[in-house]
Amino acid sequence: MLATRRRTNPERSSTTRSGLIAAARQAFVARGYAGTSTPDLVEAAGVTRGALYHHFADKQALFRAVVEAESAAVAAEIEAAPMDGSPVTALIAGGEAYLTAMAVQGRTRLLLIEAPAVLGRADVDAIDVRHGVRTLREGLQAAIEAGLIKPVPIEATAQLIGAAYDRAALAVEQGADRGDWLAGLRALIEGLAARR
Repeated sequence: MLATRRRTNPERSSTTRSGLIAAARQAFVARGYAGTSTPDLVEAAGVTRGALYHHFADKQALFRAVVEAESAAVAAEIEAAPMDGSPVTALIAGGEAYLTAMAVQGRTRLLLIEAPAVLGRADVDAIDVRHGVRTLREGLQAAIEAGLIKPVPIEATAQLIGAAYDRAALAVEQGADRGDWLAGLRALIEGLAARR
């Protein structure tokens, strides 16, 4: 008979934290931040109130963890997308991957509507800089270094293009034609490469 290994306290703690984040994501998507109470979160995660407060200072801190996890997931999906070809082609493919990643149920609401309202623009921008805008920054840097686009202020340009992608995700979420928005995003990126 095989002995089962007992989980360590850090393993149990990590499992509890992950469970809270996953349950909170579902609750925030279903009811929104304002419509989700702390008792709702505790019940959904199947933990005690003490366990919730052991891992997170309050509901807003748990929401921030959900936003951070979702932002990281979007960046991971962008990085996992096939990006064959030039850095400009990779930037275009990254935009398509972003819209695909944002199509995950509830993600647009969490990241683009609820997060700025709950956390404030500065906190959301700081999270985005670590994830989605980071991928844009890296793509722009590669295109500049390859001589495919003229030198531009990378941080500002990444934030501007990121805002365009966010607007496209919101429009597609509301039923706009994805192809039209992709065509606009492609033209935006190709415009950077023109007349270098």
